[in-house]
Amino acid sequence: MPKRKRQKKDKYSKVVEESFTVKEKHGGGLIKIEAWEDSNGNVVKYSLAYINQRLCFKDNGRVVGYDNSHHYHHKHFFGDIIPIDDFVSYEEIVNRFENDIKEFINGY
Repeated sequence: MPKRKRQKKDKYSKVVEESFTVKEKHGGGLIKIEAWEDSNGNVVKYSLAYINQRLCFKDNGRVVGYDNSHHYHHKHFFGDIIPIDDFVSYEEIVNRFENDIKEFINGY
């Protein structure tokens, strides 16, 4: 029986890895942002999350977040997962995320 050639796995480079602690006077928690690009410079994988276990006990404390794991774009909101049917770009998702977390942080 002939040997099968292993298919090359796509190689992505992590281009963003940031985390920010939210001050207690603004509600506390952690903001984590990660993104990976392909060899052409396109963002192919991302994860944006505001984590605060005092506000949300589900989904590892993720209050709000966006990612494209499981091969589709979706939003996490207090334990619920909502598909994003109107995905435009990574940059637009970052804008949505920033607007969402401002509601929580500015509310304190």
